Amino acid sequence: MIIGRGDIASAIADVPSLDCPDRIYFASGVSNSQESDGAAYEREAALLMQQDFTKHLIYFGSLSVFYANTRYTQHKRTMEALIRTHFLRHTIMRLGIIDWGTNPHTLINYLRAEHKAGRPLRIDNTYRYVLTIGEFHHWLGLIPDWSCEMNITGTRMTVHQIVSRYVLPQA
Repeated sequence: MIIGRGDIASAIADVPSLDCPDRIYFASGVSNSQESDGAAYEREAALLMQQDFTKHLIYFGSLSVFYANTRYTQHKRTMEALIRTHFLRHTIMRLGIIDWGTNPHTLINYLRAEHKAGRPLRIDNTYRYVLTIGEFHHWLGLIPDWSCEMNITGTRMTVHQIVSRYVLPQA
């Protein structure tokens, strides 16, 4: 079962063999790391707690829990703790930035929209990890039947490299 309708949920649905009756792919919730509405965070936690605790829950987190301390990353850590506490079998998949989809809040789509609108791009001197849909599908196929945590990085890139590869070629 897939919970969610966004970019991650759609990518899971692309691989019908992943759909098994004893697994819940929890790809619903807060996808905007700049979210300030506390109700959005509460909705995700409430939806999580409505799931069948006897099934294997796969949760899609963020690598940012390792390098940021924001409202969003605090929430992601809280969600991970809830999962570890309540689900006997679980997989926490922390993802880098995805390079597919239409969510305007992902770094790549945000930068594309800014460039298209003619606004100057803010290019931080920092690294991010960029994950392709092919890599994502590969790692989904490696989820074991026991509980685990997977950090799915993809390719380490500077924001300048991300802009060069994913934004400027679109011009």
